[in-house]
Amino acid sequence: MPVVRIEYSDVEELIGIDIKTFLDRLPMIGADIERIEKDYVDVEFFPNRPDLYSVEGVARAMRGFLDIETGLPKYDVKPPLIEIVKDESVLNIRPYIVCGVVRGVEFTDSSIRSLMELQEDLHWAIGRDRKKVSIGVHDISRVKPPFKYTTVPANFEFIPLDFDEPMSIERILKEHPKGVKYGHILEDFNRYPIITDANGEVLSFPPIINGVITRVTEESRELFIDVTGTDKSVHTALNIVVTSLAERGATIEGVRVIEVSGDAVITPDLSAKKKRIELNEVNSLIGLKLGVEEVVKALERMRYGVEIEKEIVVHVPPYRADIMHSWDVIEDIAIGYGYENVPCELPNVFTVGEAHPLSIAKKRVREIMTGMGFLEVMPFSLTCEKIHYEYMRRESNGRETKVLHPLTQEHTMICTDLMPSLLHILSLNKHREMPQRIFCVGDVLIDEKTIPHLAFLSCHAEANFTEAKSYVITLFREIDTDFSLDEGADPAFIEGRQAVVIVDEKEVGRFGEIHPEVLSNFSLDHPALGFEMELMI
Repeated sequence: MPVVRIEYSDVEELIGIDIKTFLDRLPMIGADIERIEKDYVDVEFFPNRPDLYSVEGVARAMRGFLDIETGLPKYDVKPPLIEIVKDESVLNIRPYIVCGVVRGVEFTDSSIRSLMELQEDLHWAIGRDRKKVSIGVHDISRVKPPFKYTTVPANFEFIPLDFDEPMSIERILKEHPKGVKYGHILEDFNRYPIITDANGEVLSFPPIINGVITRVTEESRELFIDVTGTDKSVHTALNIVVTSLAERGATIEGVRVIEVSGDAVITPDLSAKKKRIELNEVNSLIGLKLGVEEVVKALERMRYGVEIEKEIVVHVPPYRADIMHSWDVIEDIAIGYGYENVPCELPNVFTVGEAHPLSIAKKRVREIMTGMGFLEVMPFSLTCEKIHYEYMRRESNGRETKVLHPLTQEHTMICTDLMPSLLHILSLNKHREMPQRIFCVGDVLIDEKTIPHLAFLSCHAEANFTEAKSYVITLFREIDTDFSLDEGADPAFIEGRQAVVIVDEKEVGRFGEIHPEVLSNFSLDHPALGFEMELMI
């Protein structure tokens, strides 16, 4: 889930409250505080609230939640001065495009970083890793409208962002880091989408990379934002970006999008959508007896507009991507009312609860691993064959469960081992200081059966088999289980520096020094040792 870095200076500027109040109340809107540092806090938000993936979005929500500024935010969209023409050739590639202009931007280092991080988080949450939606942000002062959204052949050249020489589309897809990562989205086409200005300068090659000419810097004051994609969720992504910028005082200006038919559509559309809810349904779902005034107050805290007719008419902000049913609104009423204000009640059933033996075993193992100096991580359940087998020098045994319609190439199967995912985490954190010791207690799926596993890794300059064995001995001593060791033959480990763990004449785990080729596949620079076993109850 996306993690947003919120600097304390932004809290004071955009919300106007002290840091203690902010940290105390923030979790109550559905946030998980990851870490608190001297000058900032890292906060994790659920995927269903992409409007909170920026400092500005969090500030807007918190002002309402704390009764500083309640009700529906108002955003004026000035009449368009710029137009973009859509060419028919894009219709079978990325048929949707919406645009907006934001003027009067005052960037700082933190605000420009917030914008870039919001862009990438939206690519993940709404855009399905750019396949469904991609966003381009441009310094409009460097190009000349009107713009054109069209397609070009593979030999078309321009200078992409982060390069200083012209490159063909074909070369960008093969050599540019973004082309290598996202080129698969366009692999079935022989023409490629492009946005150009009146002089033929390239603003964007969606969904891959922008042109270098429109690079955004701290000196940029006027931005052109394009959002292309394969469905109407492009509108939500554009609304989130432009309203976030408006929270810092910028003004929003429309863009006239000329469709293939010749019709003109002005975007962004920041009008509020309406949902109707009934008071009886609200109280039935939440389990309270709220009056109309209490419901209205809770809704306004969550930044909705409200009208009272025969029903309660709720005006949904244009940046809310998650409101699809009246129940979504009712959930926000509960949040706005305050979960801490909902009275606690015992279940109306006669039962005695107790911890499951597996939960007890997992808790004990976590305590042991933490006591040995390991940090717990939670990798994704989904992975891919390349990481799970090829990178580990292993062969598939056909016992894995594959995803029928994967959204990305990185999520094509469910893990049958945890160690590959731990190595992937290490590869993402190799810039951190050594030693790094991480572990995971989680489920894997083998032959369609869920099996609890424990895995750990230790990575540093002197990691070796003896260290791994000492951890294994300590672990089994603490869980009071007798075991023996036998020679291992896992290609993921170095031959002669690995072992399998035997309990009651059954192999339950394996450990050893990670093979250098495996380390190289994960771009790791230091030796590492690893262990994985099936948890026993």
